[in-house]
Amino acid sequence: MKKNNTSRREFLKKSALGAAGLTIAGMSMPAKSYASILGANDRLNIAIIGLGRRLGAYIQPIASAKSNVRLLYLCDVMKKQRVKAGNTFSKVLDYTPIQEENFFKVIEDKEVDAILLATPDHWHAPGTWLANEAGKHVYVEKPCSHNPYEGELLVKSRDRYGKIIQMGNQQRSSAETIEIINEIHNGVIGTPYLAKAFYTNNRGRVINPVKAPVPDGLNWDLWQGPAPRKDYEHNTWDYNWHWYGWDYGTAETGNNAVHELDIARWALQVTFPEEVMVDSGKYHWVDDGWTMYDTMDATLRFPGNKVIKWDGKSRNGHNTYGGGRGTIIYGTEGSVWVDRGGYKLYDRNGKLIRQRHSGNNEGGTQLGGGGDLSTLHVQNFFEAIRGKEKQRSPIDEGAISTLLGHLANIASRTGEVLKCDPSNGHILNSYKAMSLWEREYEKGWEPKL
Repeated sequence: MKKNNTSRREFLKKSALGAAGLTIAGMSMPAKSYASILGANDRLNIAIIGLGRRLGAYIQPIASAKSNVRLLYLCDVMKKQRVKAGNTFSKVLDYTPIQEENFFKVIEDKEVDAILLATPDHWHAPGTWLANEAGKHVYVEKPCSHNPYEGELLVKSRDRYGKIIQMGNQQRSSAETIEIINEIHNGVIGTPYLAKAFYTNNRGRVINPVKAPVPDGLNWDLWQGPAPRKDYEHNTWDYNWHWYGWDYGTAETGNNAVHELDIARWALQVTFPEEVMVDSGKYHWVDDGWTMYDTMDATLRFPGNKVIKWDGKSRNGHNTYGGGRGTIIYGTEGSVWVDRGGYKLYDRNGKLIRQRHSGNNEGGTQLGGGGDLSTLHVQNFFEAIRGKEKQRSPIDEGAISTLLGHLANIASRTGEVLKCDPSNGHILNSYKAMSLWEREYEKGWEPKL
């Protein structure tokens, strides 16, 4: 295998940012970039890194005059993704962003103030802290980390470099969700004690991966980034990396559960669990290339006798709860059904008291996409950088919600009931489980925070 020419160590060695960082008010931020943020027109120069299925989430917030941003770079390791994204944005912008393959060239550019990071999961946290180190704010798609330790490092990175990090859990920007969560906190259903989060999809058979030539236009070395080097296997670079082992993906719980677990945790006002129990398995197309579970039932118990349950069915489309995804919160005096489209409030007898529909066009279980909530969430990120809005999803909150998914995955992989420290989520009863708190990195990519 040829030497990795894009390692963190080599980047810092070659970069002026690694040699000497200019600081403003104790924060690692180039003076020119600082001026562009706080200058007369408040314009932000941004880049998108990762141009796959989440690209649609960024078109409207970037094109909107309200956002006052300029898209400098479209960055992806696959050439056809860059070309496709360039064609897409040519329809809504009157200028042409630079198409760039190399992540490091983008973050080394002092003109860039912030990045929208939509890479595969194994790149999320390293891409974020490297960008922070280079003076950039980051909007990172969920899950914000590939493993629990990386979530802790993201909070460290935020604190060390003084940058905004926002996770792409866009329901945090839903006016209807904000409204009903505030009402729950004010006692509208009495004392909330249980939240049931769910996701139902009918994903089909997955191709069995076999060794294959690297596709034309793909920088496979850079796609792997911080992960240990492997030979390329058919179809890995595209969406199916989610299911092909743990080096890149975080299974369906990392892929989708984080959204609903976040709402459940927000509603119950809980942080770290005391106990995590999981029943999971692969029940569909048992001979295909999907290597993780495709069905999970998880129970997370928290101090104060509060419980979050997760029902995740990736490949069975039975509509158990009246929607493809959402969260039901039970209280001593009633309950709430909430999803991205609104909420329904019920009394203790199950009578519908009030409902509110948002009318937004945010996707449910469809791949990728975008919509009103993504637009609001990205624009909140921009305004938080400018200091004009309170950030709706600070990374310490996003990291905790992501951790719930990681703990469920660890319980699934070990087959153990996990006993956790409710002050930080660390696993207390299993060395085997705690060994999965971190991961192996390709040499030169190890975290330095």
